[in-house]
Amino acid sequence: MKHTIFALASAQGRAGVSVIRTSGPQALSVAMQLTGKTLKPRQATYASLTHDGEVIDQAIIIAFLGLSSFTGEDSVEYQVHGSAAVLDRLYSIFDSLGFRLAEPGEFTRRALENGKLDLTQAEAIVDLVDAESEAQRRQALTQLDGGLKRQYEGWRQGLIDLLARIEVYIDFPDEDLPDSLQADILGRIATLHGELEAAIADSRRGRQVREGYRIVILGEPNAGKSSLFNALLKAEAAIVTPIAGTTRDIIEAQLRIGPYTVLLYDTAGLRETDEIVEAEGIRRARNKAEEADLRIWVVDGTRADIDIGDVRAEDLLVFNKADLAPAPDVSRETLAVSLTTAQGVDNLIATVERRVTAELSTRTFPAATRQRHIDRLSEARQELDAALARRMRVPELTAEHIRQAVNAFDALFGKYDVEGVLDVVFSTFCIGK
Repeated sequence: MKHTIFALASAQGRAGVSVIRTSGPQALSVAMQLTGKTLKPRQATYASLTHDGEVIDQAIIIAFLGLSSFTGEDSVEYQVHGSAAVLDRLYSIFDSLGFRLAEPGEFTRRALENGKLDLTQAEAIVDLVDAESEAQRRQALTQLDGGLKRQYEGWRQGLIDLLARIEVYIDFPDEDLPDSLQADILGRIATLHGELEAAIADSRRGRQVREGYRIVILGEPNAGKSSLFNALLKAEAAIVTPIAGTTRDIIEAQLRIGPYTVLLYDTAGLRETDEIVEAEGIRRARNKAEEADLRIWVVDGTRADIDIGDVRAEDLLVFNKADLAPAPDVSRETLAVSLTTAQGVDNLIATVERRVTAELSTRTFPAATRQRHIDRLSEARQELDAALARRMRVPELTAEHIRQAVNAFDALFGKYDVEGVLDVVFSTFCIGK
């Protein structure tokens, strides 16, 4: 029999009210024992918590029974005064009654095991708790509400339907089956393959919303990178001096652009050097540049020997010191600013905001928000690649590739279901006729 578990559901530390959550076979009976009352499901009950004749606290208790609870088993929440003394005493009582302190995520894990949610929804709970921006909140709620589950389940059901059709070839090889059936199967495989390709290609946006959009500022020493870093943050976060090589390591800060979280990085100036510490900072800067969602190159516009060879087409190119010299013509879109006088800075900030908003805003969030999703979708896509390559020449092998694709989605949900294939076979084809 499962242990009854307990844990603090509210924040640690002294508080006006703390919430303790319990779940398991003894949760309800112990709650009634401590309160001396019959608890009605989903109804708040005010009572004194008493154990061995001692009043522990006055609390509000809410019971959730069986499948109507979050975990899918009897659960009780205690709203008590948030002092360390009250919590410690209740923990001691629960321990003496055979309860066990819950492991990290164990309430959600029990909900998963009891069929209350799937792995994608469990992940959404973590994302919702960690959400700091409006976009993160919306994305997590969409996922918790089953947005990804419905999309993934639609693809999975499409694969099972395909498998049912292929089984016709395997079970009835001597029947005069229409040629259109094979063409239909291959067409459906190609359609699903294309949809998975699109979902994988769009997965970057889900990561950017969940983890933060990464902007890396790059350029040579004394170009104005740290000044731009401070201008975007509207704070003196990075040290600015006329001495080349002042910034030796990566400086990270977080800012908000509309509903989105942005991670901004100032980096060491890029140049050839024999100085060990500076060289390490430059190596880290180049590595961070490869992880960037947006790279902003800052160039000293007064220099005659301007080198923009490392600047990519999608990067923002900013010529600094526009108050001293006009921006040179480099046959590509540039932004001219003076980080000393603030000339052009508002336009630069607006350009960055438009770029972030254009890349992240969408009415429907992407199919994948985590690497685990991308890996499983890629597995399914690879199996469909192999199935298309076989062109139904050996139906048994094509069916095996489709089964493996189904398994990839089952891994996403945390389940494995072969009986569902048989159900579809008998419901969509008149096998016995």
